[in-house]
Amino acid sequence: MAIKLSEHFNYSKLLKFTIPTIIMMICTSLYGVVDGTFVSNFAGSDSLAAVNIVWPVITLFGAVGTMVGSGGSALISKTLGEGKKELAVKYFSMLIYFEILVGIILSVIGVFIVKPIAMLLGAEGAILEKGENYGRILCATLPAFILQNSFQSFMVAAERPKIGLFTSMTGGVVNMFLDFLLIYVFKMGIVGAAIATGVGQCVGGLLPLMFFLFKNSTNYRLVITGFEIKPIAKACSNGLSGMVMIMSISIVNMIYNFQLLRLLGSGGVISYGIIQYIMFFTVGFLSGYSHGSIPIVSYHYGAENVDEIKNLFHRGLVIIFISSIIFFGSTECLAPVYSKIFVGYDDELYKLSVHAIRVYYFYILVGGYNSFISAFFTGLNNGKIAAIISLSRTLLFEGGSILLLPLIFGINGIWIAVTVAEVISVFVAFILLILNRKKYGYF
Repeated sequence: MAIKLSEHFNYSKLLKFTIPTIIMMICTSLYGVVDGTFVSNFAGSDSLAAVNIVWPVITLFGAVGTMVGSGGSALISKTLGEGKKELAVKYFSMLIYFEILVGIILSVIGVFIVKPIAMLLGAEGAILEKGENYGRILCATLPAFILQNSFQSFMVAAERPKIGLFTSMTGGVVNMFLDFLLIYVFKMGIVGAAIATGVGQCVGGLLPLMFFLFKNSTNYRLVITGFEIKPIAKACSNGLSGMVMIMSISIVNMIYNFQLLRLLGSGGVISYGIIQYIMFFTVGFLSGYSHGSIPIVSYHYGAENVDEIKNLFHRGLVIIFISSIIFFGSTECLAPVYSKIFVGYDDELYKLSVHAIRVYYFYILVGGYNSFISAFFTGLNNGKIAAIISLSRTLLFEGGSILLLPLIFGINGIWIAVTVAEVISVFVAFILLILNRKKYGYF
């Protein structure tokens, strides 16, 4: 039996409800991991460096889907909590059409700017050429990628997370199969990787679209409607933290790649890429739980159920605490295994990667709280505070640390930058919680 947003949530129900979102996020991230594994082992280190440089640019564009999905699901869940079902359907349709339009525009823009951005980040020669080919192919599937990101939230809000999980897993399987076929069998290199990822994104974005095009048993369906500025702006402002977070991460990744190319060459970029691949799983869980709980918070906020909001907040903190400890311990122990998978063919890269992973991953002990608190404020329809947390923790604190700490600690300054940033950010987040506790009553 499907869990309803209106129910009281204990630990078991919270995890059952959010697990599909967690797996969806991991499956989406799996595109990059699978590409990286095949590209690194069968297309060479220059191709892997090119993927690591260009992928943040694609993710930057895809952040539109995260913004509209998380913010839109919060707005629609609140509207349903107020008993306005027809208005919720109208809002949903409007937001999907808006995403498709923006995706087409960004797709055209991306084709022209991917090469200049790669050059700005220090790519040249073979890395620049491969990165340009990879980026331009993925720009063609941007509308589907944006829809895929938004449907992760909308499927949860529609109380059909398992359907969202199925579409994401199907896209992941298609991506992996095509990676094997195009990179390993047909030797298409980075072009094959881009095609495989793009097709996987189309599966993940278009299957849910087909589901909502036809009559279904949820409160979500696509109807004919025009654009209205107010609900679109409200959804975008609610989800601004999600977009700011991804955009900031993408920009920070570009700064990382710039610094690492300057200090360590392509080997540094490859090591950082391995860290990102491992992060897909840990961040997939922490962010998946945080974003999967947004519709629940929004529904009870709209229904003015303060006791349940307090319950969701307290249980969420406990889940983040336990999972952070588990992920930190397992990553520290498995760092040699992860490095062997990606760069076992190069002893120097292997040693660099093991060290980088173990230093970098101290951040996971505090980073999950920042994700959860930001998402919680999104659920409370307070996109402003959520965006402040997201922007400060990544672009401001982490970006600044990447530029400044290497001047003091050398290359280790890059690896500890994220931990320093997350520690500062968690203090900011808890101050904002204290300042707003009387308004929302979460403690």
